[in-house]
Amino acid sequence: MMTALLVVWGAVTVALILLLIYRGTLTMHEDDQLFLDSAEDHMQKEQVELLSKMDRLTPWVRICGAGSAVLLVVMAGVYLFTHMTQ
Repeated sequence: MMTALLVVWGAVTVALILLLIYRGTLTMHEDDQLFLDSAEDHMQKEQVELLSKMDRLTPWVRICGAGSAVLLVVMAGVYLFTHMTQ
């Protein structure tokens, strides 16, 4: 039981780390302020696409983070329960 939980926790945590790295690379290209005229419309489109990607990524980061935390607590509970009953 503990081995299966450890493998699942490891997979979820690796997915979380990869998502955080990807989000970090996306935010490197984000500009806080843009001064646009009609010649730089392509920059506005890039920023809108970037924000769209970030909005789609945020729920997955939260799910993986919560899943990792819950699995860690469950593993601690199983470990304590196993050693208390022996």
